[in-house]
Amino acid sequence: MNWKSFIVGAAVGLIGGYVVKEVIDQKTNVSPEKVLEQVKRQFKQNGPISGSWIHMETEPYEKQHIHYRVYKGGISKNNEGSTEQYEFIADAQTGTLIDITPL
Repeated sequence: MNWKSFIVGAAVGLIGGYVVKEVIDQKTNVSPEKVLEQVKRQFKQNGPISGSWIHMETEPYEKQHIHYRVYKGGISKNNEGSTEQYEFIADAQTGTLIDITPL
């Protein structure tokens, strides 16, 4: 076997594998557990959290004519004896918060 052919074949295989990995990573969603963890971390900066939930399946969402696949969830906080509840919407691909609504 010719070494040049082997090296070229190995290089093509490595490059092809890298390209496939990048394409899959772009189309893969962040897990809902990680999204909830990120949201809780951001809310904890303003005080303790008493409860949280997240819908495990993505949903379509549009904001300012931009279409997203999102996770919806909620956070409960105790603030000076009263409970405050918030609903959040987070981008499923990046985990970024898109919207927060007090209930």
